[in-house]
Amino acid sequence: MLSPADATQPIRHLGTAILDLLLPPRCLACAEEVSATQALCAPCWRKLTFLSAPCCAHCGLPFAYDLGAAALCGACARESPSYDRARSALRYDEGSRGLVLALKHGDRLHGVPAFAQWMRRAGTELLAEADLAMPVPLHWTRLLRRRYNQSALLAQAIARLGGVPYAPDWLIRRRRTKSQGEFGALGRRRNVESAFQLRANRSVKGQRIVLVDDVFTTGATVEECARVLRRAGAKRIDVLTLARSLRSNS
Repeated sequence: MLSPADATQPIRHLGTAILDLLLPPRCLACAEEVSATQALCAPCWRKLTFLSAPCCAHCGLPFAYDLGAAALCGACARESPSYDRARSALRYDEGSRGLVLALKHGDRLHGVPAFAQWMRRAGTELLAEADLAMPVPLHWTRLLRRRYNQSALLAQAIARLGGVPYAPDWLIRRRRTKSQGEFGALGRRRNVESAFQLRANRSVKGQRIVLVDDVFTTGATVEECARVLRRAGAKRIDVLTLARSLRSNS
C-alpha cells in the first residue's frame, strides 16, 4: 500500500514539470537557461575552482603536493589559529566572485541551496563531528539595512542538509565595524578585535562548533569569533566558508 508521500510524488513531479515549462530554470551565475534548477551552465561551471585536499591541516590553504595529513602552511606553523580546522568550497576568484557578491549584496538568495550542498561536501569531516552550526553574525544595524545575513542563510541550509542543530543567534556582534574590505591583514584583525560576544543565556562548554561564513580572506573575522567561543569553553571550533581567497597566507 502506498504511503501518502508516495501517492503524491507523481503529482509533485508533474507540478515541477509544468513550472519548469512556464519558468525554465536559469543558471545561477549568468541566467542562461539550464536543464535543472539550482544549477550552473557548462561555461560558468568550468570557471569555478573547487577546493579539496591536499591542504593545510589547520586553515585549509591548498597545497600543490600532498605533504601528509598533518602538514601545515607557513602561517599556521608559526602561530596556530584559535580555530581547529577551516575548509572552503570554492576559490574566491573571477569565476566565483559574481556568485558570492550577488549573494552578499544583490539579494540573489536562490543559490543558497546549491551553495550549501557544495559547502557540505567541502566540510564533510567537520560537519560529521559538529554539535552546532553557527553563522558569523552581522551587527543589528547592518542586518536591518541588508534584511538578511548571508552567513546565517548558508548555515541554516547546511544544518537542514546534515541534521546539525542550527544556532542562529548564539554569537552576536556587539559593535558595528567597518567593512573588512577597507583593510589589509593587520587592519582586519584590529577592526574586529573584541567585536563579538556569546549571548548571555547560551553555553558552548564542551560543544563542537562549525562557524559558517561566506568568504575566508585573511581569517581575521573567524579568528576573533573562535577566540570568543574558545574562552567560553567550546571543545572544538571549525570554520566552513563558501569561498576562500588564495592570496598570500603569510
